[in-house]
Amino acid sequence: MTGPFQRLFRFRPSRPRHPLGRIAFALVGVLLALLLLAGSVFIGLGMLAWHFGRKLRRPAAVPARSGVIEGECRVLAPRVLPQSASSSR
Repeated sequence: MTGPFQRLFRFRPSRPRHPLGRIAFALVGVLLALLLLAGSVFIGLGMLAWHFGRKLRRPAAVPARSGVIEGECRVLAPRVLPQSASSSR
């Protein structure tokens, strides 16, 4: 493999040879994964709390007096597009 990322792909840190070092290294990885997972859960809960807090402070919408929405509409005639004489099927 050649290119600017060649050194990056060749870099592979070695695991410790001592059994206790391997266990400690694995525990650090698991703790880091749990920390990231817990952090994302708390961030998500904070976003939900922010949303519901803003929703509670917003004034309620005034309901309409009846189920009819008043308005005007106009029906437009469909446009006829010109057909070219060269197109034949």
